[in-house]
Amino acid sequence: MTLEILTSDTLSPFQHGFFTRRGGASSGIFSGLNCGMGSSDQSEAVALNRCRVAAAMEVAPDNLIGVHQVHSADVHVVTGPPSETRPKADAMVTNLPGVALTILTADCQPVLFADRDAQVVGAAHAGWRGALDGILEATLEAMEQLGAHRENTVAVIGPTISQRAYEVGPEFLDDFMADSPDNARFFSNGNGDRLLFDLPGFGLDRLRRAGIGQAEWTRHCTYSDAVRFYSYRRSTHAGEADYGRLISAIRL
Repeated sequence: MTLEILTSDTLSPFQHGFFTRRGGASSGIFSGLNCGMGSSDQSEAVALNRCRVAAAMEVAPDNLIGVHQVHSADVHVVTGPPSETRPKADAMVTNLPGVALTILTADCQPVLFADRDAQVVGAAHAGWRGALDGILEATLEAMEQLGAHRENTVAVIGPTISQRAYEVGPEFLDDFMADSPDNARFFSNGNGDRLLFDLPGFGLDRLRRAGIGQAEWTRHCTYSDAVRFYSYRRSTHAGEADYGRLISAIRL
C-alpha cells in the first residue's frame, strides 16, 4: 500500500506532509506507518517506516530531524546536521535546505509553519499543555530570529483530536480560565460534569492572536478515524497497551 500524505496549498511551494498511518510496515496495534521510536513496536518496522517517509520527503533518513517532545514551550533552532541525541523541545525552526523537520503526534496538534519570502520553516507539537504555555508563539519568535516575519508566515494544523471526541473534567477548565476567562469559549457541555475541549480551535486562536499571516486546520480528527490515524485517547479507551505515532514533516 502506498503512503497517504495530506498536504495544504497554504504551505506551497514547500515540500511537506501530514502522513496518515496508511502504507507502513508495522503490524498489530501499530498496523501502518508508526514512526514512534519510543513506542514498543518492532524497531525494524519503525526504521523502515521512517525510511519511507524520508524517501517521500526526498531527504536521507538521517536528515529527518526530530526532538524529544516533552509538552514544553521550548524551540530548537536547526543550524546543521542532526546530533546523536535529540534535544528536549516541542518545536523546531530552520532556514537550512536538505533537512526535514518532523513532529510525532497521536491526538496532539502537529503544526507546520512557513515564510516563503524569508525561506524559513517550522514544525511544532502542540498538545493542550504546550499550546497553553506558548509553544506556537515561541515557534513564531524563533522563526523571526532567522529572518521570518510573522505577518508573512502561514501555519497549518494537521490531524488532531476534535472537540466532539475530547472529553475532559472540570479541573481541566481551571488552567485555561486562569490564563484568560475568554478561554471558556473553547469548552462545551458534555455528559454530567464532563466538558468537551476544542484543541484545534484554541490553537488557531493562539496563532491568530500572535499576528500570523494565515492559519488553518485540515479538519481531520485523529480519534474518529482509526483507519487513517493513531490516537492515544482511542487506544486508552480500547485498553490497548500502546499506540502508534503519526509523523508530520516540512522542508525547504
